[in-house]
Amino acid sequence: MLRARVEAAYGQASVAVPPAATLEDLVAAHKPDYVRRVCEGRLRDEEIRRIGFPWSEAMVERSRRSVGATIAAGRAALTDGVAVSLAGGTHHAAQDHGKGFCVFNDSAVAARRLQSEGVVRRVLIIDCDVHQGDGTAAIFAGDDTVYTFSIHGGNNFPFTKALSDLDLPLDDGASDDAYLQALTWGLRRAIDLACADLAIYVSGADPFADDRLGRLALSKDGLAARDRHVLETCRSERLPVVVTMAGGYGRNIDDTVDIHVRTVRIANAVAAGSVDRMAGANTW
Repeated sequence: MLRARVEAAYGQASVAVPPAATLEDLVAAHKPDYVRRVCEGRLRDEEIRRIGFPWSEAMVERSRRSVGATIAAGRAALTDGVAVSLAGGTHHAAQDHGKGFCVFNDSAVAARRLQSEGVVRRVLIIDCDVHQGDGTAAIFAGDDTVYTFSIHGGNNFPFTKALSDLDLPLDDGASDDAYLQALTWGLRRAIDLACADLAIYVSGADPFADDRLGRLALSKDGLAARDRHVLETCRSERLPVVVTMAGGYGRNIDDTVDIHVRTVRIANAVAAGSVDRMAGANTW
């Protein structure tokens, strides 16, 4: 539904199909044994339950394509300033396991891949999904080349949190004003401390008030203000940014799609407003 809405707004040529992440890509952030067992269908029953999806070849292909999209968007962002993956944000996947509908961690793999190519040195991950990015935080624990910032529902899944470089847990029922005030402070601090060449923005539709798994109370306009603030701040800092969609569990699926489409529209508007094309990492 999201892809159809984007193609209707911008044309089919606006959407590129990414190559699947390779095994070499995936082991940059995940244990080789875990990657092999996912791809070969040898996960244990309890591992499959932890992920939340039944195993299938299609599940593996979809997971690899989602990671590939974030890698491709990272390369595009370094050229164009802003790039969007219509999937991604699988931030609960850790080095040796998946969890919470997340098989592989696309942000972590993309950061590692782009670092290995020498096109970025430092990466900032801005995680605004309603659930803490525990897998991402665990993968980069003790690594000062990737700064992890997560603003999330403090009482929501995962119930045992990891330690991000900056965590901002919010109370249940937090609405637009409280959220945006916390985000403004946290984003400024994260950008200042990260000294990054690239940001990966895990957006998320699930802070929405009518999300079944959210427990926060943001309006659609509040979520749009969140997106504008993150993307315009990155632009003002000459920081290329990748946007991923992350979670969304609206009681009405059209609400989730509306929120994601608006994120894409705002990213497009911010990119179109840039004065000059990107000449390389960290230059507008």
